[in-house]
Amino acid sequence: MSTIGRPRAFDEEAVLDRATEVFWQHGYEGASLSALTSAMGINRPSLYATFGSKEQLFQRAFARYHETQVAAARAALDKPSAYAAIEAFLRASADGLTAADHPAGCLSIQGGLACSPENAGISEILAAGRAATEAALAERLTRAVDEGDLSDDTDVPALARFVMALSEGHAVHAAAGASREELQASVDIALRAVGALQRR
Repeated sequence: MSTIGRPRAFDEEAVLDRATEVFWQHGYEGASLSALTSAMGINRPSLYATFGSKEQLFQRAFARYHETQVAAARAALDKPSAYAAIEAFLRASADGLTAADHPAGCLSIQGGLACSPENAGISEILAAGRAATEAALAERLTRAVDEGDLSDDTDVPALARFVMALSEGHAVHAAAGASREELQASVDIALRAVGALQRR
């Protein structure tokens, strides 16, 4: 009997979430096809038919990760002041990195820290995602300078990089077992530096 046109017997988004978790725990190269299909509850032919290749699956997983995990931190940039935006960004990031409903740390960092040359494209995808967040942060800080919220001599690219470096460093520490309270204590110290840049 022909099976053409038969609907898939699985929830694609739920399956993608499970694949994301495997990549998050093991990184791109450490996530074997066996581990992926086992977690996703599908066989290899279904994986290839639905997502194409392992790399395409990772691209879909990372895009979904951005929609769900990074969105909360990015939303912080809508706060009315640079200080409030940076505080909300860093605190939301620290909360997300230590949440109990997914692996500790960050897929963006853990997904491709150690990729062989043939998988350099994976590292590039992850770097592009981080760069996009840093660019959005820099854009918000530029507006703060224009509005007189931050001093005219604020080095916006350096400040955006500082905030991102702290967030990315927190991801490494969270993956190694740092608690939410420990990360938030680091945020407290960073905010003292940010406060000094505000126009008086």
